[in-house]
Amino acid sequence: MGRSRLTEVAQKGHILVSDGAWGTFLQQKGLQPGECPDLWSVTRPEAVIDIARSYLAAGADMIETNSFGASSIKLAQYGLQDRAGEINRAAAMLSRQAAGEDKWVLGAMGPTGKMIISGQTTPQELYASFRQQAIALEKGGVDAVCIETMFDLDEAIQAIKAAKENTACEIIATFTFELTKMGEFRTMMGVTPASYAQAAVAAGADILGTNCGNGMQQMVGIVKEIKTSFPEKPILVHANAGLPETIDGRDVYRETPAEMAQLVPALIDAGANIIGGCCGTNPRHIERIKKAVTDLGRAYA
Repeated sequence: MGRSRLTEVAQKGHILVSDGAWGTFLQQKGLQPGECPDLWSVTRPEAVIDIARSYLAAGADMIETNSFGASSIKLAQYGLQDRAGEINRAAAMLSRQAAGEDKWVLGAMGPTGKMIISGQTTPQELYASFRQQAIALEKGGVDAVCIETMFDLDEAIQAIKAAKENTACEIIATFTFELTKMGEFRTMMGVTPASYAQAAVAAGADILGTNCGNGMQQMVGIVKEIKTSFPEKPILVHANAGLPETIDGRDVYRETPAEMAQLVPALIDAGANIIGGCCGTNPRHIERIKKAVTDLGRAYA
């Protein structure tokens, strides 16, 4: 079939299905506490590609890369900063191998853990680190760069600009929001969906969205706010399997695949164009989401 640009597919009214959580999958395959998950793209490639294939078999139209924490700044905590290019390219190549030529690959780029406002880093350092990551992901074969789980506008802007100015990839930028006691959605830095959307588009984002922090129900409201600000921009949603409960020191997500799938129509009505999962989700969740999209006659085929 070949791949069009994601924005073009969305403009035609198709709803695309993305993948689910990677971290818990890696843990099931043996990732130990304190171990660098991104390095597995080099040391345990068979495990990484198996995760990608599992989501594709469940019906995902696209998969991410095992590179969420693979910026040189983030990798420095493992002493791996000099291997950032190698790790990101390997992650992209594995997901591309699994996806073939018909499915999309999204290069995952998460927060560095360092903030400009606290003096831990500078805009120039962030830009350089994200630039290196984005270029390596593109060389490995990604179609789009997915800058995700962001909460700080300063960092997100540097990531978006670095990817936009140095690659030919489509740029997806998603933020994580919390519902405040006042009934408003804001990031931990106080950023609203509307202000995030304005800054992201100004920096060069092609696709907006939200991930993590919320289940499907809460995502409906966030999507509505983003859509109101930029009705012409496609929106990606990676929802958790409900809100977490802490049991014996572990976060447990109880929303079932069927429960998540029931909310797909509402999410689409709110304006979502790409729907997948985040924490607590697995291939069974993606399979049910794909069925819900297909039942509505909106699946891409």
